[in-house]
Amino acid sequence: MKKYLFLILSGLSISTVQSQEISDAVRYSLENLNGTARFRAMSGAFGALGGDLSSLNVNPAGSAIFANNQMGITASNTNTKNNSNYFGSTNTEKENSFDFNQAGLVFVFNNNNNRNNEGWNKFSLAINYDNKNNFDNTIGSFGINPTNSIGNYFLNYANGIPLNSFQNSNYENLDYAAQQALLAYDTFIIDPANNDPNPNEYISNVTEGGNYYQENTVITNGYNGKLSFNAAASCNDKFFIGINLNSHFVDYTQSSVFYEDNDNPLEPTSYRVNKVQFNNDLYTYGSGFSFQLGIIGKITNEARVGLSYESPTWYKLNDKLTQTLIAVSANLSGSLEPDVADPRPNVYAPYKLQTPGKLTASFAYVFGKTGLISIDYSYKNYGNTKFKPEYDSHYQVLNNAMDRALSKTNEVRIGGEYKIEKLSLRAGYRFEESPYENKITIGDLNGYSAGLGYNFGGTRADLSYAYAKRNSYQFINQGQTPNQGLTDVTKINSINNTVSLTLLFEL
Repeated sequence: MKKYLFLILSGLSISTVQSQEISDAVRYSLENLNGTARFRAMSGAFGALGGDLSSLNVNPAGSAIFANNQMGITASNTNTKNNSNYFGSTNTEKENSFDFNQAGLVFVFNNNNNRNNEGWNKFSLAINYDNKNNFDNTIGSFGINPTNSIGNYFLNYANGIPLNSFQNSNYENLDYAAQQALLAYDTFIIDPANNDPNPNEYISNVTEGGNYYQENTVITNGYNGKLSFNAAASCNDKFFIGINLNSHFVDYTQSSVFYEDNDNPLEPTSYRVNKVQFNNDLYTYGSGFSFQLGIIGKITNEARVGLSYESPTWYKLNDKLTQTLIAVSANLSGSLEPDVADPRPNVYAPYKLQTPGKLTASFAYVFGKTGLISIDYSYKNYGNTKFKPEYDSHYQVLNNAMDRALSKTNEVRIGGEYKIEKLSLRAGYRFEESPYENKITIGDLNGYSAGLGYNFGGTRADLSYAYAKRNSYQFINQGQTPNQGLTDVTKINSINNTVSLTLLFEL
């Protein structure tokens, strides 16, 4: 297989004015299971437990459960395996990444004036960083498309646009659709369909006959980080409240290339396009803010319940898109030199994205010093995702589309821990519903985890292993919509295996 990259972006079409899409909104709304090794070993079921730095991401009241000041840092190694199937041809791509995904500390202040341990007897302050999502990934697929060529993608964007609106523009002040049309026109992939002095209908010069060989891979890198500033308090050691103020960071790159060729019959004199390579490089960066509120209550010394609310995250993001198109034309006499269109990068105006909030209810039962079991249930409505300003006509259309395409989701996390003196054994399970109504674009997620920890006294070491599996169907389509040229899909089966190590120190 030739090593080319292919643009696979799920969702709706790239706007003729902006570059933002449903797939972008979902990307920054989804959260992977990251955090300390203990947190991951129990599949993140910490909403009623607390006492772990990453538990603050579920319920900020959890910092008031800590008995002592503590500092922790976590390193993780993630192996991602993507199996693709495109028109019966299968391929596997693997990506391995290592990072320090968590670091934090908590300070506990006991109310020494409260001798009877009644009322507000303990306060805590914490700061914690978690990598919400690691974007390092590779997806590759290839196969023979029996009917659709990349030429259809450019035709769908070009048709309806007058030739003189982009022909001599030198790519200045063009919207997205007009740029796609000019890229194809400059590389002779499309031509006017008639002799009208200013046509707005076009034909494809790609060799006819079907059976187009297409290769594709998408390489992404980056992260979505969250820095939490936490405060919590304990009343009678039975009721705990907390708040987080969160700062979010986004740095995302996607490099992709589409390659297509065919060996359909050529003509003696007329040149036809029989090889195409389309490079796309997207860079997104920005920051955001959110807050969280939470409570934990002890029903008995053993049973605990928790409730927490995470607000939407309000992002301000920036996009930069670079495109290069290469086409080779040939006839029976041979091939011409490649035609290349390589305009300057498109730098889009900053935009705002509001991701959905989340509500989490939790229950835990602690068996003294022997062990525990914990269950979290979370509800999230992805249909509430919004691009802003909402009065913008483009965003109105996109927000309405997201409201129809995205769904209300349920997530369940179950974790347990068993202690044998200083050794702790842990395991967990989680299930997360698809954010899409069709359950196909991105499917449901199932994950399992296990781990162990050892308490050396003032220092603790935790180790975990987490497995997650999710299927998706993505349009093999530069335009990303069923009516935007390439309408075929590839099936992707994604498997993540992550090993994490956390070192905790009492201060």
